[in-house]
Amino acid sequence: MNQSIAHMALVVKDYDEAIAFYTEKLHFTLVEDTYQPEQDKRWVVVAPPSKTENANTKANKTALLLARASSPEQEAFIGNQAGGRVFMFLSTDDFWRDYKEMLLKDIHFIREPKVTDYGTVAVFEDLYGNLWDLVEFVKGHPFSLI
Repeated sequence: MNQSIAHMALVVKDYDEAIAFYTEKLHFTLVEDTYQPEQDKRWVVVAPPSKTENANTKANKTALLLARASSPEQEAFIGNQAGGRVFMFLSTDDFWRDYKEMLLKDIHFIREPKVTDYGTVAVFEDLYGNLWDLVEFVKGHPFSLI
């Protein structure tokens, strides 16, 4: 059996401001932006950059589906999709490179970098306040990119 998580839905206020944040500040790739007239919505998918993208790795790469809130109930969860916990984990092959660049791009870190037994990590907020870990896992960790 071969399975993977293809997309994680992230509720956003506005498609274009979310696309700008993820592509300009985090260097994600805009994978798809397709209008769906039957629902008056867009199918917007972004994914983190990868040096090893090819036909085999794309199938196993998790991407974000940027889903514009379409009701007051959904709007209430923008920026708090995990109830105040870290919601997403952005793994990197060079923590300090990415951390310094994110600071230059005015990404707000709410927890300073810390070296742990599993790697180097700091917590930042996305444009709506969802919490993310920026993490470089130690070599040999199952999710290490080095």
